[in-house]
Amino acid sequence: MTGEPQPTVSILSADDVVAHLPELGALLRACVHAGAAINFVLPYTEDDGRAFWTGKVLPGVRQGVRSVLVAWVGGRIAGSVQLDTDTPPNQPHRAEVSKLMVHPEFRRQGIARTLMVELERLAGRQGRSLITLDTRTGDHAEPLYASLGYRTVGVIPGYSLDPLDQDRLDATTIMYKAL
Repeated sequence: MTGEPQPTVSILSADDVVAHLPELGALLRACVHAGAAINFVLPYTEDDGRAFWTGKVLPGVRQGVRSVLVAWVGGRIAGSVQLDTDTPPNQPHRAEVSKLMVHPEFRRQGIARTLMVELERLAGRQGRSLITLDTRTGDHAEPLYASLGYRTVGVIPGYSLDPLDQDRLDATTIMYKAL
């Protein structure tokens, strides 16, 4: 990471999400095309990405139950992660990590770790003491989460289609961390 610009992280407001829809859509498309297991399969366009941000993310941001954290490098969106606090009444202490993604051009620079550390800080400020997530078993993110203190609860085989090969089913690993 020597000599490379360090990422800065900000939390996007609903207006910010709207203002950055083209970049957010491009980020999502690039990650799906690079094989990220974040619920989408090929073919996937930037229009699909913008539709996801508008239809699935923006309502939660407006309602105050979803936070979008963005990592910036050199004025560009290099990555993003979401903190979902839309939990049932008996789980006000819990939050869920959603859609950790780093643009392929910015990988291996510590951006995912930076985003996760900031997400945990935000969760703590919001009174959340338990964070849950799922990740494709064997994916690059799994050891990252483990290194941050997330513990594996179990693995569900055949959980989802592989984003690049829809003839293959991938397992998912369920993890948690107490803050």
